[in-house]
Amino acid sequence: MTGYTRPETLDDALALLAETGGRVAAGCTDLFPATDARALQGPVVDITGLAGLRGVALTDAGLRIGAATTWTDILKAELPPACDMLKQAAREVGSIQIQNAGTIAGNLCNASPAADGVPCLLALDAEVELASAHGVRRLPLEDFIVGPRRTALNPGEIVTSVHVPRSALEGRSRFLKLGARRYLVISIAMVAVRLVVEDGRVGDAAVAVGACSAVATRLPQVEAALTGLAADHTLADAISEDVVCAVLSPLDDIRATAGYRGHAATELLRRAVTDAVGAEGGS
Repeated sequence: MTGYTRPETLDDALALLAETGGRVAAGCTDLFPATDARALQGPVVDITGLAGLRGVALTDAGLRIGAATTWTDILKAELPPACDMLKQAAREVGSIQIQNAGTIAGNLCNASPAADGVPCLLALDAEVELASAHGVRRLPLEDFIVGPRRTALNPGEIVTSVHVPRSALEGRSRFLKLGARRYLVISIAMVAVRLVVEDGRVGDAAVAVGACSAVATRLPQVEAALTGLAADHTLADAISEDVVCAVLSPLDDIRATAGYRGHAATELLRRAVTDAVGAEGGS
């Protein structure tokens, strides 16, 4: 590896990126497999020494997750029930070794259609904070991931944190995924559901699906269909496969046909909604 640097401050890291156009390295669980070389080709800017980029904090404004926060960190964090789906997804990210090293920002920047964390963060109305030598900006997650393996990152820019507004930390949530086997699998379909129940009815719903289309996506039509209904065992009946498929336009590839993906996503959503209602009723 040539041109490897490990800065100790964010300003130094941003200056190096502006000067060298280097590649950002953190957990490297996606970065290493993506190269055909025996080592990463420089210049490489290793951000694991930036203490301010790691950790989970709950504030009056909401939840801040540092870019270098690992999936194990998320599993250990004290989070409200609305984030249960994010913890459930964290348990599904590769092996324990991958969870110990892989970072939340790496999951986003890799921009895989099957990234486990993305549907959950979409259902949490997450925003991505980006920094460069020219300043800081925020983007809604849905605007940050623009296609398979493509993001809105500008040259010299890095993700510094993920933000969830306080308003999205209400309710109960559930994450489910389907793959060809139980562990260490790329999903055929995955869903994240967050429900806010008020006086026995769904006051608000957030629904997202991943691994079924070019990018993970929210399903506002399904959310609207759920809102206002009784939060009981009949709620799942409001989720129409025709509506789900119309919104997703499911992929047809080597892992599954479009028809199978649409059916699987619908069934997973029905199960996730039923689970979330059950969790709400048991609280």
